[in-house]
Amino acid sequence: MRIAVISHVRHPIAPPFMGGMEAHSWHLVSALAGAGHDVTLFASGDSVHALPKRVTLFPVLEEHYDAEFPWHDFHGTDTLHSHVDQGFSKACRALLDGNFDVIHNNSLHRYPPRLARVHRLPMVTSLHIPPFDALSRSVGESLAPWCRFTVTSSRQLDVWWPTGAPPQASVVYNGIDPKVWPFRPGGDGSAVWAGRITATKGTHLAAEAAAIAGRALKIFGVIENQTYFDDMVAPHLSQTIEYMGHVEGADLAAAYGQASALLFTPMWEEPFGLAAIEAMATGLPVAATDMGATREVIGPAGQIAPPDDPEALAMALLATDLIAPEQVRARVDALFTIDRMIGHYVAEYERAMSLSHLSSVPDTTFPEIELSVAPERVSGQRWRTRAIASAMSG
Repeated sequence: MRIAVISHVRHPIAPPFMGGMEAHSWHLVSALAGAGHDVTLFASGDSVHALPKRVTLFPVLEEHYDAEFPWHDFHGTDTLHSHVDQGFSKACRALLDGNFDVIHNNSLHRYPPRLARVHRLPMVTSLHIPPFDALSRSVGESLAPWCRFTVTSSRQLDVWWPTGAPPQASVVYNGIDPKVWPFRPGGDGSAVWAGRITATKGTHLAAEAAAIAGRALKIFGVIENQTYFDDMVAPHLSQTIEYMGHVEGADLAAAYGQASALLFTPMWEEPFGLAAIEAMATGLPVAATDMGATREVIGPAGQIAPPDDPEALAMALLATDLIAPEQVRARVDALFTIDRMIGHYVAEYERAMSLSHLSSVPDTTFPEIELSVAPERVSGQRWRTRAIASAMSG
């Protein structure tokens, strides 16, 4: 199949990944290309520096937008909306002209679902976060047999469609390559926390719980919100509670192998928890806050504490000593491998492709503010040549 995969453009789709969405998009295109599909990644142009083999890049923006318009300063502003909308308008033209068999949309932008609805393009849109107004309206207005939607947990199915999910919606768990996260049972009794350091991820809660439990803790990840780190995390740092920076996946896997538990502390409606299953693959049991899909994903591989309760989380951390690493790894092998994820996605692609010509579904249009397509007609060869040239110049 010729497959277009659209990512979001806040960060490059390149390691070290800024978060789970970047890791998901990169491993998705890598696995699809490895399975023999012709794959084009629609992402920021600076994703080219770590583009997987046999994957073509179409630059939605020349550079990820957080470099010029940091989300914490520009979120919700006309400046950022206009900048990103211009990029996706050009991307929509390339999607129309690209002769793709199917499009997998991970962008969180409002244009792609509507583009698929209007032009009957087979599309699978993966919803990696809880609903927000612009995307929620786009999803609701784009429902059609060939416009399919996936969420990462049963919990998210209820969050997106509290009165009942439509037939076009399904659950596809995120998956990882277990070889990248090798099984290493044992550990030195310490704990690890990994992720984007920002208030919704609850890094401070992990530090408080580790101190209460008397366990050493190493914190890994990019500081997304410096004020939060300075005010809420840094005061807890000590000789035993350390911030280790943002590291490559192999270094993080090695750190997991040295520890005995993962602290996973979402403070929002967590859609899944990719960091949790990466750690679980190495054999680490998880002490986690009961938010969103956490309980669904971790299951018997961890202990769950109420949100915003460091004492209860400390008790959960101590209780993970009783969980066998083999039991933890077995849950990943059964539910959360990339092969299993790709199999589910390909089935969704085939459903979308088989239903794209149903004449019983009426045509529709949208105002330009909801769907903008650049007027330039870009032939498939021209834009693919331009994307390759951009990759070479990077």
